[in-house]
Amino acid sequence: MNREQAVAGYFYPEKKDMLTDTIRNFIKSSVKKEDALGVLSPHAGYVYSGAVAGEVYSRVNIPDEVIILCPNHTGMGVPFSLWSGGSWHTPLGDVKVSEKLCKMIKSSYELIEEDEDAHIREHAAEVQLPFLQYLNPNVSIAVVVLAPDMVAKRKEDDLPLKMLQQFGSSLGKRIKDYGKKVLLVASSDMNHYESHDIAKEKDAKVIKEIEKLDEAGLYNVINKYGITMCGYAPAIAMLAACKVLGAKNAELVRYSTSGETSGDYDSVVGYAGILIK
Repeated sequence: MNREQAVAGYFYPEKKDMLTDTIRNFIKSSVKKEDALGVLSPHAGYVYSGAVAGEVYSRVNIPDEVIILCPNHTGMGVPFSLWSGGSWHTPLGDVKVSEKLCKMIKSSYELIEEDEDAHIREHAAEVQLPFLQYLNPNVSIAVVVLAPDMVAKRKEDDLPLKMLQQFGSSLGKRIKDYGKKVLLVASSDMNHYESHDIAKEKDAKVIKEIEKLDEAGLYNVINKYGITMCGYAPAIAMLAACKVLGAKNAELVRYSTSGETSGDYDSVVGYAGILIK
């Protein structure tokens, strides 16, 4: 089954030429590109988070195969949901789903299920695709929607953390044996709907843990300080996988909040672009 675009015209332009121009304006062509194991990239409307996403993707050599891990905003589908075939359509064309990557992912963790419901209306992976397509028109993908809180409450015996670490570590081992370059993209916005100053303070705690490559620390600070990072699960799984792949450091490329675009600093969403190398 092919996955049709769900948020074109809402989160990003629905016309090809306009979308191409928008992405081009976000991409920094003068910066030096490098190989990365993973990235954290935001998924809000481009008017708010596109500059952050563009800056982080500008730094990366996009390989031919990319795994996108994203949260579940809709509540639909299963906790560990894999879209397993066909293509994803955007105004820039079709992005082929890599059956090899899907097979590898499915074999990596027992809770992974082939499922479409979690993906049909979910925007968090879709908004990453135009950046990947623009930078590598030959890119193919595999997309996993992660919602471990469907299995257990976040603080209950740290079960979501343990599940995400198990999945991420196993996925990292599979990628290591895969023999080709694969980029892991964790799609996430940061703290939601508090003041600009509070968001920056809370998000700095999260970014510090990511920079330490400490997924358990990330999990603990979001619970301790009530940080509403929607994609904490993709970030944890991505970090666990990248550490297996030999990650040495993480670099914050850019941080901003929606207030810098809207002018409303009383209730903002934070956005961070981070490289894992």
